[in-house]
Amino acid sequence: MFRSIHFVAIAWLVPGVASVAMAQTTSAGSGQAYPNRTLRVVVTFPPGGATDILGRMTAQRLTERLGQAAVVENRVGGGGNIGAEYVAKAEPDGHTLLLGGVPHTIGMSLFSKLNYDFARDLTPVANLAVFPSVIIVHPSLPVKSIKELIALAKARPGQLNYGGTHASPNHLAMELLNSQAGVKIVLISYKGTGQIVSDLVAGHVQIASMGFPAALPMVNAGKLRALAVTSARRSPLLPDVPTVGDTGLPGYDVTSWYGVFAPAGVAEPMLNRLYTEITAHFKSPEVAKRLAVLGAEAAIKPQAELASFVREDIKKWAAIVKVSGAKAE
Repeated sequence: MFRSIHFVAIAWLVPGVASVAMAQTTSAGSGQAYPNRTLRVVVTFPPGGATDILGRMTAQRLTERLGQAAVVENRVGGGGNIGAEYVAKAEPDGHTLLLGGVPHTIGMSLFSKLNYDFARDLTPVANLAVFPSVIIVHPSLPVKSIKELIALAKARPGQLNYGGTHASPNHLAMELLNSQAGVKIVLISYKGTGQIVSDLVAGHVQIASMGFPAALPMVNAGKLRALAVTSARRSPLLPDVPTVGDTGLPGYDVTSWYGVFAPAGVAEPMLNRLYTEITAHFKSPEVAKRLAVLGAEAAIKPQAELASFVREDIKKWAAIVKVSGAKAE
């Protein structure tokens, strides 16, 4: 059902027993040091993608700092819910973690039958990064802003189309635009981003919301036109491109995000130790450069703030899913 990838890192521990002890936290009420065995970071999507890379970066940091090996396990399927449910039902001893995020908050309303609740059964450890997208069009489309796109869509109801993978954040980003602008730009469904890019460049589809790594090469080459980024503020990766909110739909904000979660009930000292080590790493300039390659930015949130954000994100996506009519089983 899943493939385990063992992450190998060279620990830079100071020689001696005392250095290992400093890297460990005593488990409340148990008298045992934490961690006392291998940690697992469960990634719910296949190897090689952005979430997998984030999981590996997290595993490397934990391996280096906690005195125990950390491994990445790719538990794929169910839109990310197979791996998330596995972590939600794991022993709450701090040794099993989830690289979770927007697919799971979307999944709470997208899937009619789930055996776990993302907000109730998982405890936030640390938010890591956000992935804004950019709305792009074929150059033949006579629009240079979201305001002009909305006007054209109103003038040609049902005649404009966009490429998207069903029930993905980028599909739902366009459905939110439809809803807020009162227009109907029609979905052309694809299985993957690569085919969307090819058909968009060829002019077979007119519009798409897309992550930066796939979009930027075509935009920089002049083969596609960037209208706006989907986040609430401009991205340093595209500083000259305005936001959707700036150019036609105030309050619009669709951003993919990912963080680390543990099963509900993990002791607070363990959570605090994990938070300290992970966030120190993701605040570093070195990591910022690695994230930029993925089209991402570091976005650290305290645990209480992340818990509140998760609840609100579930509500936000539930409303978008309802409007879109998207469903998955």
